[in-house]
Amino acid sequence: MSRFLLPALYLLPLVAIGAEGFTDTPILPGTQWRVHDPARPQPPKAEAAKAMCQTTPAPAGATVLFDGKSVDAWEPAGGKKPQVWELKDGTMVARSNDLKSKQGFGSGHYHVEWRIPAGRVVKGQSGGNSGVFLMGKYEIQVMEGFANTTYADGSAGAVYGQTPPAFNACLPQGEWQSYDITFVAPTFNADGSVATKARVTVVHNGVTVQDGTEILGPTVWRKLPAYATHADKLPLHLQFHGDPIEFRNIWVREAAAGAK
Repeated sequence: MSRFLLPALYLLPLVAIGAEGFTDTPILPGTQWRVHDPARPQPPKAEAAKAMCQTTPAPAGATVLFDGKSVDAWEPAGGKKPQVWELKDGTMVARSNDLKSKQGFGSGHYHVEWRIPAGRVVKGQSGGNSGVFLMGKYEIQVMEGFANTTYADGSAGAVYGQTPPAFNACLPQGEWQSYDITFVAPTFNADGSVATKARVTVVHNGVTVQDGTEILGPTVWRKLPAYATHADKLPLHLQFHGDPIEFRNIWVREAAAGAK
């Protein structure tokens, strides 16, 4: 997510070898780690035989946001010269600005497939970076992680700036990858305080990398998150971080009313 990086830090084995990071950020509650801590252990590699892109078609009742034929379900999310992303060979290619769905969503199952073009030069947070922002606020990081190292809470499958993935399930650049995200939206009391925090389960290429993880608040760079009351449904955002990340087969199956 961050566009502003410190020089690489070379550390001891079992920590972020060659990863950039920050040592002046706040400690994350309930942990010993700072936000974007370069010393936070890297997630272990998943077994290669278990990490495969899940090209799951949209089930009955799901809302299809992108099927390779049209970008009509999307609109720009800010930017100096807002534009919808390029439709190319059945994919959406990130460019110019973030994108958001015209329809709002809350709790549910989100399926997103993404690819980092082969041959890109990637170093840390630069070159292979995007993100899936649930409700436009809670980011699951998209990142090149097969041959690239970055701070653990900014790696692929992380709840950005909060919780690293349990495993590194990345495939090589040029290969399609999948996220199946089960998201439970936060709830708020009448006075605006948090009644229940958001939770998320993320399956990356068929490997569970977040399992009912509590989200501490909207994801931010270099700061501690803090909840603020918001609507029950908000658009899904996809991030443009300066890199032409490609997306396909995006759909959402909303949770039934009252589901946990």
